Amino acid sequence: MSHISHRSGYSELVDRLNRFPQGAPPSGTLYKILKILFSEREAELIALLPIKPFTAKQAAGAWKMKPAQACAILDNLAGRALLVDIECEGRTTYVLPPPMAGFFEFSMMRTRGDIDQHVLAELFYQYINVEEGFILSLFVNGETQIGRVFVQEPMLPSGNGVHVLDYERASEVIRTATHRGISMCYCRHKMRHLGRSCDAPMDICMTFNTSARSLIKHGFAREVEISEGLDLLQQACEHGLVQFGENVRKSVNFICNCCGCCCEAMIAARKFGMLHPVHTSNFIPAVDASRCSGCGRCVAACPVEAVGLVSANDPREPKKKKARVNEAICLGCGVCARACPQGAIALRARGKRVITPVNSVHKSVMMAIERGTLQHMIFDNRVMWNHRALAAVTGVILRLPPVKKIMAGNQVKSRYMEYLAEKFKL
Repeated sequence: MSHISHRSGYSELVDRLNRFPQGAPPSGTLYKILKILFSEREAELIALLPIKPFTAKQAAGAWKMKPAQACAILDNLAGRALLVDIECEGRTTYVLPPPMAGFFEFSMMRTRGDIDQHVLAELFYQYINVEEGFILSLFVNGETQIGRVFVQEPMLPSGNGVHVLDYERASEVIRTATHRGISMCYCRHKMRHLGRSCDAPMDICMTFNTSARSLIKHGFAREVEISEGLDLLQQACEHGLVQFGENVRKSVNFICNCCGCCCEAMIAARKFGMLHPVHTSNFIPAVDASRCSGCGRCVAACPVEAVGLVSANDPREPKKKKARVNEAICLGCGVCARACPQGAIALRARGKRVITPVNSVHKSVMMAIERGTLQHMIFDNRVMWNHRALAAVTGVILRLPPVKKIMAGNQVKSRYMEYLAEKFKL
């Protein structure tokens, strides 16, 4: 195949994408996607960019061009949502987001005429839903996943000892975000081009903070106030959608409102549920058999097929059914509880709390260790790391449990890590 017979700019870009924990396995379909989104020259340039945020001056050094020229290229890429530009205290930095959650989704978060979105939708479906290599690498390789489920807060009982922390509340993410953006749902937009979309709300994809600011600036998201964000969250809950967001406690950048038929996270959860591709909430539904009528509405509502009907074992009504939850694959979203007309399903706390990374650096380091790519985060020589960024990564490593520290040390064989191991007794 031509894409592997010589080193094209697209080959270099694929290599660059796979230095990040959330990579993109090479395939002919991937190359077709990248050719729609990037010119080959753009692919060559982006392949030289670092994993961490960088300035136009740093990019110019890597590209061997004048800063003004580099800035024009970077702003053009950010204007097409291929890069995220971050403005802070009058200084702009840029970052190349991973394919997911990142520039794959951004390309379909509004209708646009500069690319063929119908062809792109078909390619995304082939690469993600048919070939499976990407979805396996994204959701199954490793314990730490990109996303987690937010519980439907109205379904939580009050006054019985069930406690929900602020970072577990989608409403709190909306209230505390510096910026809130609403866009078209990538998954349902993709499926609409294929004639397979459902009737769930389309304009309900939520981004926050620096990601939202960039997408709003370039017209890929609509800025909303807290009140509208909360109204849309309520609308999503009423439609039985699952709130699936970034797997961090602080500065959550996205919350998707997922249906079971279109959304790739829910499809992955159904396909690979026992491998836990999606982090659950800290809650689990419990069925009150005495109140359950066996109507099956909870079964139909569950997006990952974690609820089924079994015999009620009632000698007076041999055909009577009752709901039963498969806790091994249940997301703990609360959709089934909302769907139950008898009020027979109540959420309770899981016996063991799910661990959520503190922030994006913590999450990325954990994912990198588990996926064997930590060395790329520490030794990213395309544009030199600054001390603050390096300290953030090594600070996470130093606080890891012993087994994870050993994995980190095995991946990064260097005098630098030997020094850390000796100084901090890794």
